Amino acid sequence: MDPAPTDPMARFAEAFARAKQTEPHDPTAMSLATATPDGAPSVRMVLLKGVDPRGFVFYTNRDSRKGVELKANGRAALCLYWPALGEQVRVEGTVERTGDDESDAYFASRPRDSQLGAWASRQSRPLAAHDLLLERFADLQADYQDRDIPRPRWWGGYRVIPERIEFWTSGPHRLHKRELYTRDGDGWRVELLNP
Repeated sequence: MDPAPTDPMARFAEAFARAKQTEPHDPTAMSLATATPDGAPSVRMVLLKGVDPRGFVFYTNRDSRKGVELKANGRAALCLYWPALGEQVRVEGTVERTGDDESDAYFASRPRDSQLGAWASRQSRPLAAHDLLLERFADLQADYQDRDIPRPRWWGGYRVIPERIEFWTSGPHRLHKRELYTRDGDGWRVELLNP
């Protein structure tokens, strides 16, 4: 058996590149699990918007349920699943906010209507009628018609700094291959897990 690569972030980059070539749906879609301080879990889909040796980045309204939970309990788990490849990657770790410069740069790269949507939505809060959201969006379109749209102060990025990364590959007879990388000082410990 070939030894597992020692750098899980480089291994992820290779898998992600394959997924971008083969996955018919959005390969950046990932589940994000957060929890309240007393351990009540919550999960939703977000999009992976950056990955580097430091970790995995996504962006959101920081006043949303996920933002509130991450402020109170700075740990999260991610799962990316690529059915076309028969692969998934699970990540667990601590979470930090991205800096303002990084958040500003990503916000500026978004389509204009997505920028307006970030202003229009009071994410995770009750909404009396969907038409009210559409009205807010239309009002913002008019307000910012000839102006750049600044990043809302409550909107920005988070980086999940991995402590555990598991690579799962589908196998026949449900004998899947699971390889777990666990942070060990400045390096990583690698072990196989039963499926």
